[in-house]
Amino acid sequence: MTLRTTLVCLPFAGAGASFFRPWQRVAGDRLTILPLQLPGRERRIDEDPYTDTRTATEGLHGELRAALDADPELPRRIALFGHSLGAVLAYELAHRLVAEPGGPELVRLFVSGSPQPAEQRVRRATGLPDDAFLAQVNEFAGYTHEALDDPEMRELILPTLRADVEMHETYTPSTDLALPAALTVLRGSHDELVSREEAAAWAKVAGADFRSVELSGGHMYLTESAAELLDVVTADVR
Repeated sequence: MTLRTTLVCLPFAGAGASFFRPWQRVAGDRLTILPLQLPGRERRIDEDPYTDTRTATEGLHGELRAALDADPELPRRIALFGHSLGAVLAYELAHRLVAEPGGPELVRLFVSGSPQPAEQRVRRATGLPDDAFLAQVNEFAGYTHEALDDPEMRELILPTLRADVEMHETYTPSTDLALPAALTVLRGSHDELVSREEAAAWAKVAGADFRSVELSGGHMYLTESAAELLDVVTADVR
């Protein structure tokens, strides 16, 4: 008998939960996909976005608990996935979950497109004028969201994107203790933002089984490689 796992997905800067919803079709019955929503986007567009990871972690933990309480059919066997900003949020949420007695079972953390927590990137976009800020973010990601080409959508999205980038660029880990859970780090093979060595350094914070995986593509490889990524997740949570 194969135990079902809920894959809790945390967004990269500027993204919403809707990015991950098509993954359920790809995952089929292997995983239950549960995207968490940060404020300032989609159904939470009227809420102020977070600008620090500690507040965000508490908010995300509350949203996860609410989702589990609302649906008794959701598997309580949990894996976390986050890309870039989502990677450090997933790491912080993982520590929050393992410290919680009687909470859901965390079986593995999947972090993607990010250096290990204590070694975040040096180049910054926070505080730049709008055009320079977007150019820097696009350079970091190697990816431009088409909504930013529309002036009205850009005006709507920009404050949340700025808040997300500030949250990521001011991030410091809440603990220097190793995470007592298995960890897989993923990276696009042609990622020019996060090197192979930077990705592999997540081994420093892994307190259990550790694996490093490269998939074809650049920093935003997951926009084209959801099937391959979910194959890795499925194999590693068994």
